[in-house]
Amino acid sequence: MADLTHFDDEGRAHMVDVSDKATTARVAVAVGWVKMSPETLEIIVEGRAKKGDVIGVARLAGIMGAKRTSDLIPLCHPLPVTKVAVDIVPDADLPGLRIEATVKTTDQTGVEMEALTAVSTAALTVYDMAKAVDRGMEIGGMHLRLKDGGKSGRYEAP
Repeated sequence: MADLTHFDDEGRAHMVDVSDKATTARVAVAVGWVKMSPETLEIIVEGRAKKGDVIGVARLAGIMGAKRTSDLIPLCHPLPVTKVAVDIVPDADLPGLRIEATVKTTDQTGVEMEALTAVSTAALTVYDMAKAVDRGMEIGGMHLRLKDGGKSGRYEAP
């Protein structure tokens, strides 16, 4: 378990000590999607969902999720998030909504989990707001697209 930083030498989970790490600018971008029927996508895009503006509410939920990541993921550090942007774009070919979250900070650890939490929270909000018309929606494709900053440098998904 030596390669897994969230475990100590005895294999017990612990919060990683980042106190000796440099404070640097860090960014992470995560993506995902919500597949749905073409009819459900049309209802959302046209603003006819009974619960209101699905895309707008999901965007806000994603932002809120990023800010609360350390409350949800047990070993995440609470971070001073300096930017959260959540873009939700209709895609008729999916059919559904594509979600992208960008999170920035200047700190001693990265914001990958915050970006992934933003995407998952936004996706779950879409499901919640549209489930009355489409219980068969699927959430997927969630992954880290980009991470930059810190000792390990830049990562871009292939």
